[in-house]
Amino acid sequence: MDIRDTHEQTMKTNPDRIELMQTFVRIVEAGSLSAAAAQLGTTQPTVSRRLQMLERSLGVLLLQRSTHGMKLTEDGTRCFTRAREMLGSWEAFEADLRGAREVPEGTLRVVMPHAFGQQQLVAPLAAYLRQYEKVTVEWLLHDRVPDFIAENVDCALLVGEVHDPSVVAIRVAEVPRIVVARPDLAENMTASQQPSALETLPWLALGTYYRNEVALRHTDGREHRFPIRPRLVTDSLFAMRSAILEGLGAGIVSSWIAAEDIAQGRLLHLAPQWHAPALPMYLIYPYSHFYPARLQRFVEVLRKGLADLMGLPEPSGFRLPDTLPQAA
Repeated sequence: MDIRDTHEQTMKTNPDRIELMQTFVRIVEAGSLSAAAAQLGTTQPTVSRRLQMLERSLGVLLLQRSTHGMKLTEDGTRCFTRAREMLGSWEAFEADLRGAREVPEGTLRVVMPHAFGQQQLVAPLAAYLRQYEKVTVEWLLHDRVPDFIAENVDCALLVGEVHDPSVVAIRVAEVPRIVVARPDLAENMTASQQPSALETLPWLALGTYYRNEVALRHTDGREHRFPIRPRLVTDSLFAMRSAILEGLGAGIVSSWIAAEDIAQGRLLHLAPQWHAPALPMYLIYPYSHFYPARLQRFVEVLRKGLADLMGLPEPSGFRLPDTLPQAA
C-alpha cells in the first residue's frame, strides 16, 4: 500500500486533535466518561481511547481516575481552560464561514441569585427561550460568584460588590432597600418617624448584607447607625419576607419584594425618608476570545428585563465585546 494511502486511511479512522479536545472538554463538563459518551452518542471505550490519545499527543496526564471518580490534574486544568478557548475560536471561525454567527444555539449555563432567579427574571428567561428555540438554558440559583471554569458557567448575575479580578463585571442596576414591619408591630409609628425609634423594635437580619448593625441614609445624605441583636438571621430574602409577615420583627428588604405587601396593607414602610444603601447588581462573565450568539442575545434580553423590573431607562446598544477585553 502506498504511504499516501496509509496516511489517508489513518485520517479516516483516527479523530483529529479538535475532536480529541472536544471529547476532553465534554468529559470534564459531563463529570464522567460514561456521561460524556452518552452526550456524544458514542461508547465509553471510544471516549476513553480519545482521552488517552490526547494525553499521549500532549505528553501529560490530564485526568486522575479512581473508583471514587475523576479529578483534573494541574496540567488538565490548564488544558481545559485553553481547550475551551480554542474550541470557542473554532466555533467563531465556523460560524463566520457559515454566516450563522447571529443564530443562537446550544446550551447556556446561567447563575442567578435565588430571589431574582425564582421569580423576577423568569419572564425574561421565558421570552428568550421562546425567541431562540435552538437554545437550552440551565438556570442555576446561587448567591455567590461561580467558578466559571469548573462549573462550566457562561454568565452570572450578582447582587453586591464583585471582588474577583478574574472576571468581567458590568454594573447593570441597583437594588433599593427599605425598612418594613407588620402594622401591628409598628402601630405607634408614623410616616414621619425618625430612625432612632426603630432601635426599639425587634429585628431580623439578612446575614448576607447585615447582621449586627443597621445603617440607614436619609434622602438628604444624613446617616444613622445603630446596633441590633436579631431574633432571626437568614440568607434567604423570601424567608426574611415571610418572617416579617409573621410579625417576628422589622427588617431591611429589597423594595421590589415588599411592594405588593405594602400596597395591600400587610406591611408598613417605616421611616420612608430613610433607606439602607442600595446594593449594586453586576452581570459577570469570564474573559474570553469568543462570546457565542446565545450569550450575546441572552445578555440583551436580561438587561432589558432588569430595566423593566427596576424602572430604569431601557439599555441601548450594549453588546459583549467580540474580542478579549482587557482587565482594568
